[in-house]
Amino acid sequence: MMKLLLDTHIWFWAVQWPEKLGPGVRRELRRAGNELYLSPVSIWEAHHLVRRRRFDLKRPFSEWLGVALGHAGLREAPLTFAVGVAASQLELPQSDIGDIFLAATAVALGLTLVTADAQLLACSWLKTLPND
Repeated sequence: MMKLLLDTHIWFWAVQWPEKLGPGVRRELRRAGNELYLSPVSIWEAHHLVRRRRFDLKRPFSEWLGVALGHAGLREAPLTFAVGVAASQLELPQSDIGDIFLAATAVALGLTLVTADAQLLACSWLKTLPND
């Protein structure tokens, strides 16, 4: 059993464009017994991506969100004091606040981050599942 934290783009792809997911990620997202987690940070990031027109949803964000949160039995990866402490100790080459909080969430909660982000995949201290 794996506990998987979905990076924002992986969550988006799983809901909107599952063909963008690699076969290994698709298999692990469907595997019975694996737990899928989503951070509140991903909701915030997704909203900003839609507002900046990086993703076109064809319906209001709030409607899409209702469906997307019910997708595949997602569990909440809470933003806790431990996550905040981990975030304050992390340094990434490009300090994207969303990436910092997602990486900190994975570290603090013992989750594997599912991502296609090369910067995060290059972090040897971070447990990841690449989208390949």
